[in-house]
Amino acid sequence: MKLNKIHHIAIICSEYEKSKEFYVNILNLKVIKETYRENRDSYKLDLAIGEDSQIELFSFSNPPQRPSYPEARGLRHLAFEVDDIEETVKELERQGVVVEGIRIDEVTGKKFTFFKDPDDLPLELYEK
Repeated sequence: MKLNKIHHIAIICSEYEKSKEFYVNILNLKVIKETYRENRDSYKLDLAIGEDSQIELFSFSNPPQRPSYPEARGLRHLAFEVDDIEETVKELERQGVVVEGIRIDEVTGKKFTFFKDPDDLPLELYEK
């Protein structure tokens, strides 16, 4: 078996328009396609991250909350690689996003930090 890359990450949000605003206008992800699925009364928004990766943003009626933060079983967080972490943090903070202090990864020596999406999902910035 040979896995080439991660194709996409799927995220279920509680307020579609609020999450769409965050991922498109604050994180500046490009919309590939937005689909309304009438039989499910839900949206699927495909967003591009760079050239090779995607986020699928889903809306469903009354999705259950994440049981704990951040150490619940399952996906712990989603990390975005950035060239300049300080500048990226400043851009997020200018748009009202609360970002934790920048830390250094003990193993790699790289800078990283965390922030949350509108549903309190943990997102990470990791400097290249």
